[in-house]
Amino acid sequence: MASLSSPHVSALPLLPLPLGLQERQVPGGPSTLSYHLIEAGIPGSPLLILLHGFPELAYSWRKLMPLLAEAGYYVIAYDQRGFGRTTNWDTRPFHDVDLSTFTQTTLRNDVITLVERLGYHQIECVIGHDFGCVPAHLCALSRPDMFKKAVIMGHPFFGIPTPEEKSRPSPFDPPSTLQEDLAKLPQPKKHYRQYYSTASASPEMSPPSGMKEFLAGYFHLKSADPLYNDLQPITSMTAPELNKLPSYYLMPLHLGTRDTVFQSMTEEETSNLHQKQPRWLSDSDLQVYADEWSRTGFQGGLNWYRVATNAELMREDLQGLEGKKIEIPCLYVVGTKDWILHLNVNTVERMKSACSRFEGPVMVEGAGHWVQQEQPEKVAEEVVRFLRAT
Repeated sequence: MASLSSPHVSALPLLPLPLGLQERQVPGGPSTLSYHLIEAGIPGSPLLILLHGFPELAYSWRKLMPLLAEAGYYVIAYDQRGFGRTTNWDTRPFHDVDLSTFTQTTLRNDVITLVERLGYHQIECVIGHDFGCVPAHLCALSRPDMFKKAVIMGHPFFGIPTPEEKSRPSPFDPPSTLQEDLAKLPQPKKHYRQYYSTASASPEMSPPSGMKEFLAGYFHLKSADPLYNDLQPITSMTAPELNKLPSYYLMPLHLGTRDTVFQSMTEEETSNLHQKQPRWLSDSDLQVYADEWSRTGFQGGLNWYRVATNAELMREDLQGLEGKKIEIPCLYVVGTKDWILHLNVNTVERMKSACSRFEGPVMVEGAGHWVQQEQPEKVAEEVVRFLRAT
């Protein structure tokens, strides 16, 4: 297995972390990760483990972590498999990488392995954001003996359907012809998940030139800040209904991610970005993301999408978990301007069915998709309230 070498990581400059946060490497064995983590609080206190999404890093939790530590918790965030400064994962190119090393149960096992290395046997709460919710879901679903509570930010959990459920038509599932239907729209489109799973996605997204501008636009468009952000519920998973989605979810058929972002960043929107983004994403913070993604490229993170869109691999990976519910207390937090609530039909109702002790949704005003970065104080208040009440 090819991997980013530890000497390269150890030679990197330290991240510009807020006061009270520290970073370190937790080395692994021959077949396990060497974790790059950020920590806050006193080891031995109740443990909170924070799982970032795409295209994020452990650094994405920098604002929330001190607030949770002040409430009496030991808080850990780490660069997940395929991201940032965590090493010893398969870095081979698209056609050579072993996708079985990026399965969702592998991502869950990464969490458990790190927790055990930290000397903990029980975790007060696992907190996921965006795609980081996927391993958080599986931790909560399969190890209620280890994880006492869960907080899900953005990416919902609907349960893992049984073979019988999969065999029956459902209004919640897209038609098998969805990709063809999207391509036949008056303005032809493609779903971002399908595009992220292609061989062309990483080479198109990864060139260091223009990386900072690309990420600035990407983060801006999914925040609460865009000038035109008229959220509309999706009533069916058909092409005409999905066509309501913004371009970062439903992309122009013949454009890549960078060109889609740059097309959306009109002169008026770019001016809006410069006025609003610094309140939650400073230039120096943005530079951290640009430097890290320029160094690693995006293929590691995009491998998560390749697994998620591979039905056979998903079926094999999640055998034994079909039909189960999350039985531990589970809080759902989402920004009021986050389109992810409208990517599916009846999101909240379906989450309530899949989580026996569901709480929420907590709708955070003034936040889009990056809720823990855009409104960290509001998020911390809700998380601490949940932790103390359950």
